[in-house]
This record gives sequence, C-alpha cells and structure tokens, in this order.
Amino acid sequence: MEERYQELDVLIAGGGPAGLAAAVRLWENGIRKILIAEREKHLGGILRQCIHDGFGLTRFRETLSGPEYAGRFIDQVKELQIPYITNASVTHIGGNSEDGTHRVQIVTREGLLEYRAKAVVLAMGCRERTRGALAIPGERPAGVYTAGVAQAYMNLYNRMPAREAVILGSGDIGMIMARRLTLEGAHVQAVFELQPYPSGLNRNIRQCLEDFGIPLYLSHTVTNIHGTKRLEGVTVSEVDRNLRVIPGTEKYWPCDTLILSVGLLPENELSREAGVVLDPKTGGAFVSERFETSVPGIFAAGNVLHVHDLADYVSMEAEDLADAVTEFVTGKELQECRFPVRYDSTVHHVIPQKVSLTRDLHLSFRVTRPFEDCRIEVLQEDKVIAFRKLKKALPAEMFSITVAKEKLISESEPEVRIVW
Repeated sequence: MEERYQELDVLIAGGGPAGLAAAVRLWENGIRKILIAEREKHLGGILRQCIHDGFGLTRFRETLSGPEYAGRFIDQVKELQIPYITNASVTHIGGNSEDGTHRVQIVTREGLLEYRAKAVVLAMGCRERTRGALAIPGERPAGVYTAGVAQAYMNLYNRMPAREAVILGSGDIGMIMARRLTLEGAHVQAVFELQPYPSGLNRNIRQCLEDFGIPLYLSHTVTNIHGTKRLEGVTVSEVDRNLRVIPGTEKYWPCDTLILSVGLLPENELSREAGVVLDPKTGGAFVSERFETSVPGIFAAGNVLHVHDLADYVSMEAEDLADAVTEFVTGKELQECRFPVRYDSTVHHVIPQKVSLTRDLHLSFRVTRPFEDCRIEVLQEDKVIAFRKLKKALPAEMFSITVAKEKLISESEPEVRIVW
C-alpha cells in the first residue's frame, strides 16, 4: 500500500490563476517536486471563458482578456516544465502521517493516483450560488441560468442562451453578461438587485449597464418564475430596508431567460473533508498570515479562501502563499501566529485571521455596507498604528492595508475598523 504513494514537496489542487501563480513562484523559489492537479481538461480555470478585457492592470500593468491573463502563467508553467495533470480531481486529502506528509488521492481517466506531499495548496476557486439557494417559487422551466453558465455557453460553446433576458443580482459576472448578451443581439430588459446598493464594481455599472442603457433597479428581487417547458416571465417585487417583500409592488416581466448573479461561494468541500476549519463569514478557511490553515501543511489562497473582485489580487495572494509554503517545505523555523485579528461591525471579514506580529502585517477585508469619506484604521491597544483614507468604500470591493513591522505593538491583538 505505502509503495503506491509518489512523494512530492507540494501538491496544488486547482490550475486556475491561484494555482498557476503559486506553482510558478514555488519553482522560482527552488521547489521542484510540484504537481498541479486540475479537474478541467485545460489549465486556466474560470479565466478561460472570461473573454472581456480588464485583467492584468495591477499584476502586469496592462489590460488583458481572461484567456490572455491565464496564458501568461500557463506559458511559464510549460516553459519551466512544471508537472501538471488535467482531467484530474483531488478527492481526498488525508491528515498528517507519521512522517509529516499528507496523503492525497486524485481520480483521473487512467485511474487513481496517490501521493504523499509535504504541503498541499488549496486553490479550487469558487462556485456560483444557484436558484436552489434562493428558493424562488415557481416551476422549473428551461431558461434559468447562473451568469457563469450563460457565459460558458456563449464564450466556450458558441451557443446563444437568450433573446429576452432579465438579470437578478448586480454581481460583476451578471453585469458583464448583460453587456455580452446585448452585443450578441439579445434584449436585456433590466438588472434587479436585492440590496439597496450594487454588489458589483462601479466600473462594470458604467461600462456594462449605463453605456448600453440597461436599467438597474435596487431593492428589487424576483419573487416568482413563470413557465413550464421554457421560461415565459418573472414576477419582480420591491423590498424594504429589512429585505422583506413589499406587498402590492409585484410586476410581471415577460422574458425567455433569467440570469442569476447572486454571489459566489468558495469551493471548500475538499477542505472540510480534510479537517480544515472554515470561517462562516467568508466560507473559506481560517488562515494565518502565512496562509496556512488550521491543518499544518495545508495552505489556501485565492477565491477558495475568500472571494476576490480582481484576478490580479488572486495571483498576487497566491505568490505570497508560495513564499510561505517555501519556508514550510524547507524547514525554516517560524514564529507562531497566536494573535487573532479583531474587527468591528463595520467590517465583514479580515484575512488573515491570525498573525505573529513579527513581520509586516498585510490585511485584506470587505466592509459590511457602503461608506463615504471614510478611513480604514488599524489599532492596537486603542492606538491607531495605520490608516488609509477612502472617498468611498463599498461591499463589492476588497480593500487592503499594510502595517510595517516596526509600527506593530508586540503582545497586542490588532483590530480593523472603518471610521466615517
């Protein structure tokens, strides 16, 4: 049994932007016994179907399409001859064995592969919230798609999913699909958003909705779906400040397609099965400043950790993770991360959740509601040790702030808050 296991330094679960960036950085750091396992038949992850531009401005200082952005890392993986397998699903990550390694099982078309890895990188990305999670009443006709599925139909398989469309949710993918459908000749009647503020980036509101005359209705939601074989229309209602439907505000919108852009969820079934503790706020793992989870030797970055708004941030976070994994694999002695990062009701979550206070502190987070003319503050012992001014802070955007090691107060838990 033991002889079947192949030995690795690092097994990377996922060949999207996080997994690819981590693999390249690990190789540059001198780690050679690497394997990327990607469940799709091509590397690149979700970026393969994101043919719009806007990627790469932060990471590469130029605008790229999704396939071009992924291609930069894929080309490096192939040039460096970093081992990878596709059509390969990681199905099991065992706990630490006596030798400190993790047992990993991967199912491929050729059969079951088994490895022992010193470290495992979780880079499985995220999935879309579906109609089932929303519990919208009505029949189950054809024509109800998540935004990502509709995007795949159009951009990967050259299939037109709609003529008359309604979009529920102002997430970035939904707004991008509003533009894409319009450009291909469909009529997008409107985008409806449950919250009193948009859930996507301002640039997508301008470029994808306003530029094409597509109205955005805030504090509205779909309350019924009509049709048997094919969608015939939806009922849309207004909601109050508590997100409860306001009786008498119902309006029928005839359409043949309903696109759902109602949030993303980190893909963490594998993490949970491996014993990784998850944060209920993010849906991803609790991690230290080194992106190490509650299970020693298992690390997480990218959308499997917390949903990002830009792929550039995913790659850059994964590169930081790779530096930490390098330290772990090479046996560098590291300080324990024993100080939790606190935050108040203005902040939805903070990554990482635990720090050591022995290195520069880099925090990523989202706010709970819109703020204007505000400050991000990091405090220790009620003293502000770092701040950043913002004209506007929206829940749709991920923010970050860095505190130099010299400013940190030892033996004191840091706290993040918004002041307005």
